Amino acid sequence: MLLFIKKILPLFIICFFAACNNTNKTDDIDSDDIETSSVGIDSQQVSAQNVFNTLISRDEIVKLITQANAEYDPSLLSNPDAVSNYALENIRALNFGVYGADLIIASIYDQTQESMLYFKCVNIIAKSIGVANAFGENIGDRINANQSNRDSTLNIITQAFKNADNTLRSNNRPGVSSLLVAGAWVEGYYVACQTAKATNNEAIINAIFNQKESLNNLVELLSASKLSNDMQYITDGLKEIKGILDAKTDKDFSIKSIEALDAKITSLRTTIISSK
Repeated sequence: MLLFIKKILPLFIICFFAACNNTNKTDDIDSDDIETSSVGIDSQQVSAQNVFNTLISRDEIVKLITQANAEYDPSLLSNPDAVSNYALENIRALNFGVYGADLIIASIYDQTQESMLYFKCVNIIAKSIGVANAFGENIGDRINANQSNRDSTLNIITQAFKNADNTLRSNNRPGVSSLLVAGAWVEGYYVACQTAKATNNEAIINAIFNQKESLNNLVELLSASKLSNDMQYITDGLKEIKGILDAKTDKDFSIKSIEALDAKITSLRTTIISSK
């Protein structure tokens, strides 16, 4: 069963932030690493939590992965060597989310070397956008020490991203935090679409179309964050995907049914990871 799950766990990336809503565990999370925002919960923070809450749950993922049979393809993940290419803060924030999602994937597959490589990418960007405290070397050490315990690893990484979100929002930088969430969502949706194409699994395709609520909340979050004009393409691209989901009225969950979604998410993701 373990080998089977490891073959089809790329789909797990779609619930990158779902752990925020799916677990109350505090295993291996030191209180010293947890930051709380000095700012009260505003509409943007609520919207961010809504994005987390409406992502597909881990339990649902487990159900789906038992029905799929796709080989793990590391080429789907973003290139770690590109981390030095991202110079602008907004681009760094987006790819912070992308690399964070890839970190989750590598960790779940017991890819110790690759997971630490993606942690290094996240750590580099974290320092450049002012959230190094959330992804310090101690977090890397704990991720490495808990490689044999996926739940603990997932909890550690998720808590670190929550701490990064708190830090950004407490410093009145909700736009940067929102882009982080967007980058992770886009990467998750992209990998889910590639997994669906590889497996031709109706349940996975159905799950892809069922992300309408999380996408609505993400678009609301980005809109409330009042992004700069150069980042408007993120919101616009997600709205185009939202339009496709909103127009879905039939029960066709074939590979052909996700062609438009796959094209849009691939284009948006390519723009994100190739930006400077």
